[in-house]
Amino acid sequence: MRKRIAVIDREKCHPDECGNYLCAKLCPVNRAGADCIYPGDDPGKKARIDEMLCTGCQICPKRCPFGAISIINLPEQLDGPPVHRYGENLFELYSLPTPIFGQVTGILGKNGLGKSTAIKILANIVKPNLGKWQTPAEFKEVLQYFKGKEIQKFLEQLQLGKISLSYKPQQVDLIPKQFSGTVRELLEKVDKQGNLPSIAEKLQLTHFLDTSVAQISGGELQRVAIAATVLKGGNLFLFDEPSSYLDIKQRINISGFITSLATAETAVITIEHDLVILDYMTEYLNIMYGHEGVFGVVSGVKSTREGINAFLDGYLKEENMRFRDHALKFDKTQDVRFSAPKKLISWKKIEKKLGNFHLSTEEGSLYRNEIIGMLGENGMGKTSFVKMLAGVLQSDSGELDTGIKVSYKPQYLETSSEMLVGEFLQRAVQKYQHQLVGPLDVEKLFSQKLSELSGGQLQRVAIVKCLAEDADLFLLDEPSAYLDVEQRLLISKVIKNLAREREVSVLVVDHDLLFLDYLSDRLLVFSGTPAREGVLRGPFSMTEGMNLFLKELDITLRRDHTTFRPRINKKDSVKDREQRAEGKWYGG
Repeated sequence: MRKRIAVIDREKCHPDECGNYLCAKLCPVNRAGADCIYPGDDPGKKARIDEMLCTGCQICPKRCPFGAISIINLPEQLDGPPVHRYGENLFELYSLPTPIFGQVTGILGKNGLGKSTAIKILANIVKPNLGKWQTPAEFKEVLQYFKGKEIQKFLEQLQLGKISLSYKPQQVDLIPKQFSGTVRELLEKVDKQGNLPSIAEKLQLTHFLDTSVAQISGGELQRVAIAATVLKGGNLFLFDEPSSYLDIKQRINISGFITSLATAETAVITIEHDLVILDYMTEYLNIMYGHEGVFGVVSGVKSTREGINAFLDGYLKEENMRFRDHALKFDKTQDVRFSAPKKLISWKKIEKKLGNFHLSTEEGSLYRNEIIGMLGENGMGKTSFVKMLAGVLQSDSGELDTGIKVSYKPQYLETSSEMLVGEFLQRAVQKYQHQLVGPLDVEKLFSQKLSELSGGQLQRVAIVKCLAEDADLFLLDEPSAYLDVEQRLLISKVIKNLAREREVSVLVVDHDLLFLDYLSDRLLVFSGTPAREGVLRGPFSMTEGMNLFLKELDITLRRDHTTFRPRINKKDSVKDREQRAEGKWYGG
């Protein structure tokens, strides 16, 4: 019985450049005369590993100069074949998420665990092979594999053509590269039942329907993609990260819209990394665990609250499976009190006109050794204010101290640079290996070019680069974008440690309420009318700032009594009415 999985990243494996199969030369099994590691039969003759012969000694993963090899011991619970494997020494997936008609089901897990593979199987795009990639399994074998489980009924209906799926992919930024024309023209192509006017109104698309797809923002693209998915019709809707690019108000609106799609005849599945929104949108969850890029396992269905708490704990009780050696915890946020605050930077009555948009600020200041969160809808001037602090943009009038060193990570990170990551992060490696490079797991990216990185990889690299600079104030614009839950909490801890150890200040713009709640000492709050007028107020204490912002959003937050994570109350629930009556929009 196979005890471990060996995966070789074909793009990273370069036998000619490592000294003609260095891994095979070092392998104890090969040196004893057996062929545990051998050349593959593909054009590049990339290395292959016989998983039955492999002893798991970990010599080849550690010594491969390109980081191409992963050898992982499989959990004892995985005593059968996978649902699907892409090929010899490639990724494999165990089990599938379960669509539940009449409900919105969430999928929660780290990046690289096969969420996309699972979805492609549900969509009938990928035929599950039960690990037999050379002789794919018959459909009756697949049904036997899932015998007695809910997913068996779903697959039978899928085979009979009774399931039609509509899928919103993760990368909505690719839409302008695939379609040229107006938003209206794009949506009319997929509108099968004449529902465009009502869907456009619900998703607030009406005012830009006649705008070219190439000219709309990321948030607008996201809502267009969601509209297109629904207009195509179907009885299984799947949304991959529907909150990306959206501000918190839009996220709540989208949550309500997606929830309304679930009927007795329709199931909805959503992949989401914003835990506050995932909790608000779904009734049930599948947890995904495993090892990034190597294998993924889908847990059984759990209620959303139990599922999120199990994920944070790192332990699945029903499966008796510990998939993380530590729990992710949230301490109750305490309003910070400065015994002798040292002012770092201040501003007074700043005015800035950008086209038809007008930004103004009240008087405010930041102290040394604090983390400030910035909250507000899109189009309110958050990025413009950050750019003024960074010296990238000049104010029209008002007072602003600029006599400090500033390090700035912008919101958009597109790069075509051919520079290697290791070269780009040279200063970080020299000065902050243990504080930044190691914790954010960017070492394995050193040999890659910046232009080759995924969104999440580029985000982590940009954060490391920014935080490694010699500065008094660090400005991070939407650092949680493209990152999974674990990465977001890891970034939070790194930022907290940096602020305390180096006695610097950090200002963070983000739309993930849990991320900002966990990270921030105080809050800056924007109000006004998107794309018309923005007014900056604060900084406020966490309680005062959150109360102000949540009241404008017309939602109340409570804390989970087990994990202390913030949760949105259902509208008009007992808890919601109690907190509104007490004026405690940000509850304890």
